Amino acid sequence: MSDSTTVQNPARLPDHSAAPPRDPTPDSPEAVPGLGPLGLFTVLFGAALPLVDFFIVNVALADIGRDLHADPALLELVVAGYGVAYAALLVLGGRLGDMFGRRRLLRAGLLAFGVTSLACGLAPDAWSLITARVAQGAASALMLPQALATIQGATSGRRRARAMGLYGATSGLAMITGQILGGLLLAADLAGTGWRAVFLVNVPAVLLVLVLVWRSVPETRSESPSPVDVPGTVLLATALTALLLPLTEGRAAGWPLWSWLAFPPLVAAFARVERRASRAGHTPLVPPGMLRLPGMRRGLPVLGLTVGGFGGFMFVLAIAFQQGLDYGPIKAGVALTPYAVTFFLASLAGPRLYERHGTRVVSAGGLTQMIGLGALALTVLGAWDGLSLPQLAPGLAVAGFGQGLIMPVAIRIILADVPSAQGGVGSGVMATSQQSCVAVGMALIGALFLALVPTAGIRDALALALAAQLASVGLITLLSLRLPRAAG
Repeated sequence: MSDSTTVQNPARLPDHSAAPPRDPTPDSPEAVPGLGPLGLFTVLFGAALPLVDFFIVNVALADIGRDLHADPALLELVVAGYGVAYAALLVLGGRLGDMFGRRRLLRAGLLAFGVTSLACGLAPDAWSLITARVAQGAASALMLPQALATIQGATSGRRRARAMGLYGATSGLAMITGQILGGLLLAADLAGTGWRAVFLVNVPAVLLVLVLVWRSVPETRSESPSPVDVPGTVLLATALTALLLPLTEGRAAGWPLWSWLAFPPLVAAFARVERRASRAGHTPLVPPGMLRLPGMRRGLPVLGLTVGGFGGFMFVLAIAFQQGLDYGPIKAGVALTPYAVTFFLASLAGPRLYERHGTRVVSAGGLTQMIGLGALALTVLGAWDGLSLPQLAPGLAVAGFGQGLIMPVAIRIILADVPSAQGGVGSGVMATSQQSCVAVGMALIGALFLALVPTAGIRDALALALAAQLASVGLITLLSLRLPRAAG
């Protein structure tokens, strides 16, 4: 049994019109070491940490601002610094895992994530925290792609399908858990650490995962790794920075013209450099053939709209619950519990439903989520004063169940025909799209909400923000009709 994923030519992806290559079966000499239940738990735990950390800060920003005397622009950089570094380096992190071994890169990323989390928790001022958050985002980018790539390289058949479903469940739950856990830690004020606990809690978590990785995660890599595409890496990182930084800082700056001009020429230059590298026989950072794979081409828009709307939804609810309804940190977190529970249950049921009904599961999830969001908006409009958790629960529960049917299936579709040898690159492309869309959704829906609050009030602004997300879910439902019907 080999310790790596065997490929014949990892430099090139198959043409999108051809059948995707089959992954080696466990009985073949090409099979990689299996990923057992403990190993799967470990990589999912490792994948959850970066996502939890992106959202855990939402509920702590007010306390950070008071303690470090940071104005709103600096607080936005605490979020943006992490998000931009994370998104910009995910594809590179995936490529490095393919080259040097995914287990090795996972350990390196975990160690860096633990050290930078400690630096965040001990930061004496706002700029020190921002710097540490940028480094923490880079560590997350090194770590996250290895989880999905390990699943791709160390499982097959139904075991892979189940693992992908669990990854989708973990991904969504991590975003919800971030805000719940943040509220609990702030309210607990462990040993007087206050907001610093939202970062310091990562240190023991990382130590646990490092031990588990050593005991349970097999090493996988490409046997014929390609060198890093330096021009492509620099251009992709620059383009994503030009997209995400203005989105998070643009509102505070009054949306200056420069915030809209840099991204289009940079992404055009990146595409041109990648095509040139491919024609020259080199391996580009993002092989053009990968984006033409049916799963990538059709699944990425569905996942992007799903997580983008979700990012805006979580951001808006965090503000509305605490500033509009005067919920404390714990109550604001507990309010999301119905969403989290039904999301998890739907995520567990999704793979089995997908085997039976194919991508109609995504369409059903979209319709279900639209019903939940509509019910939630009507509840907000009808009973704002004294709105209780039991009144919020039905709409949140139905919306969470709908999204739980969409996200894991979308992830499975996207990665279904990515060769295992390029699992790191494929995972990086998907995670980059996911993280970028979360930031875009938070910026757009958040900007709409905050622009409406002064004139319409928090209640009506929240209802209109929910209507905007409902419209995006309607588009997801329409796009789901173009997904490949058969279960892959």
